[in-house]
This record gives sequence, C-alpha cells and structure tokens, in this order.
Amino acid sequence: MKKVKLKIEDFFTPDTMSIHLKEGVVPYAKRGKPGNWEFVPIGDKPLTKEEMEEMAKEIVEIVRTTKEGFVEFDRKGSTIVQFRNYRIVIARPPFSDGWEITASRPIVKLSLKDYKLPKKLIERFEKRAEGILIAGAPGMGKSCFAQALAEFYLSKNKVVKTIESPRDLQLPASITQYSKSLASSEEIHDVLLLSRPDYTVFDEMRDDPDFKLFSDLRLAGVGMIGVVHATEPIDAVQRFVRRVELGMIPSILDTVVFMKDGRVEKVYELKMTVKMPTGMRERDLTRPVVEIRDFLSGKLEYELYTFGEETVVVPVEKILKKRRSRLVSKIKKELGQIGEKAEIEVEDDVVLIRISKKEIPYLIGKKGKRIKKIEKKIGKKVKVEAL
Repeated sequence: MKKVKLKIEDFFTPDTMSIHLKEGVVPYAKRGKPGNWEFVPIGDKPLTKEEMEEMAKEIVEIVRTTKEGFVEFDRKGSTIVQFRNYRIVIARPPFSDGWEITASRPIVKLSLKDYKLPKKLIERFEKRAEGILIAGAPGMGKSCFAQALAEFYLSKNKVVKTIESPRDLQLPASITQYSKSLASSEEIHDVLLLSRPDYTVFDEMRDDPDFKLFSDLRLAGVGMIGVVHATEPIDAVQRFVRRVELGMIPSILDTVVFMKDGRVEKVYELKMTVKMPTGMRERDLTRPVVEIRDFLSGKLEYELYTFGEETVVVPVEKILKKRRSRLVSKIKKELGQIGEKAEIEVEDDVVLIRISKKEIPYLIGKKGKRIKKIEKKIGKKVKVEAL
C-alpha cells in the first residue's frame, strides 16, 4: 500500500521543528534543535485563502480515512490532528482572523542514556523519585525528556501511562496514552486508579483541574511525572503554592528537573522539616518549612513557609548574602584601621580573617583578648591567617 503524503510535509526539512502557515503571509518554519532554533521564511510569496483551505481539507480527510492518525478534537473555529509524528493545529475564522495551520514534530528522540546524567540522579529516578516535575521554557526539550523517562520506567518493567492534550508523545504501543481533551478529569482519575499504573506522565499541565488531578493521583500512590512551562526552576514549585496546602507539597513533589537548551540544567529535591526559617532570629518563630535544595550539591536554595496567612518562597542565598555583608561590615568596624586591608570570609560557623603577618599579634591581642571580644560580639569562631 502506497504511503500517503500530506502537502504540508513538503515544507519540512530534516532540521525543521515546526511550520507556520497563514493566509496572506509567506510560510515560516522553526529550524534547529531544542534551545537553538531560528524562525525563517521558507517561501517567497504569501499563501492564499484557497491554498490554506485546500491543505486543511486534505489533512482532515486523510486522517479520517487512514489508520495513521486521528482527530484529537474538532471545534467550530479549530481542529487539532495527530498524523504520524506530526501534531497539526488548524485555526479558521471567526476564531482566528484568517486560515492558519501550524504543524510540529519531534526532530530528536533520545533515551535517558543520551542525556549523560550523573549516576546519583539515575539512582534517584530508579529508587526514590515518585513525584517528578519537568519544567522549562517552550521549546527547551521538556516533552522529549518526559518521553525518555517514560521509556526508562518501561524498561524497568513498570506499568506506564500518559495523560496528554493533545496526544503527541512518540511512545511504544505498550504505553497507553489518554487524551485529556476527550475525557473529564474525573474519568481519567477513575480509570488510572482502577488500572493502577506505576507511573503516569502528565504532559502540559496548565490549569487548576490539571494540578488537582496530578496531586490527587500522586497522593493516591501513583508515581507522577508532570510537564509544566516555567522560566526559572523555582517557578515550577510555585505553580503548586496556593493550589495545595504547604505541608502536602513534599508529598506531591519530591524532584524538580529544569530543562534548558535540550539538557538537564538544574535538579531540585524537596523535603519538609521543622525549624526557624533562615533570616529569623526569635526561637518562637520555629515552624514547618519546605526546604528546596540543589539535588547534586545539597545546597539549600529556597525555603517555603507560612508567614501570617501567606505562603512565602524565600531565596536563602539572598538572605545569607545580606547577612554576610552586614557581618563583614561589623567586623571591619571592630578592627579599625587594619580592617580596611583585611580579607574577610564568612562561612556557616567560622569567620576567616586574612591580614598582613605583622598585624596578626595586634588583632589577636594580649592573651587573645581582642579576638575573643570579636568572637563574642559576632557569635562565631574566628580564624586568622596571614595574607
């Protein structure tokens, strides 16, 4: 049987991610790879209304008469179609100001091994991560990584399913793909709870019902992998703030993967603890705090806690930087004239002062009185080294 070809496929080259056709405008395409693409014209004359209508009609007819695709949904002003590995969006008046066709496809298909991830992160995916959020700006490779992660779990003999809108992830037939466009959140919730997958990939989470469905399934014991748009890693976590109770966030999310230029740029882990938040001094301010740490370095980067009736997200490094700056100024004031030439480094429990060798005895003082006085004032141990 002869393979059917769409007219829009002529606009694609091997490095084309998507084409953008509109009546009255020359055709354009995005070419390159995730994180490194350019938007270029691929024709020299504007497309007519007749040409656009003909291409749109051909797409719908072929999809409905072959087994190589399906219509995801068809509304008065728009139609979304999946044909082979092409996701095609057709918009028409009065919904849009003219006929428009946007077709996109994945140009790379990677396995988890291709990302060259640290062994520590692979082990986390395999043994501990069950509430995973994949975040990044549009076109940065989020869905590609979600696809690789789904196949990784499948290779570990896990039952994997997906929730998509539209269904465009390129996955093996053994992974069932559910359409959020054709079913309610309640129906998907019931089906997944009864079929009990080990992991569910939720591609493109957008609104409150999506986040509620993700949270409900995760709290029911289903391993969840969610994909969200975010310009910064912390933005992904903030999408859950005010949508769920603070204390529930670490039970829903334990790992956040931030994608940039098609690679994993940042990984956060979330944990709940009870402590005095960074920057506060009164002991009675101790409270439940969600710590957000860089997974690979273990460095604490953000804290989430309630302050009054609000849930706040606090950048820890910013607070510590201000505190270090104030402490350095205080120490230099104590040192007087020699403080102007001193190099001062503030660590967690120790302050390191580097000063010229001849001024060290003056800094320490008789029987260490001066250095002890400084330690008492700043509440930290002081080490002295020669410049």
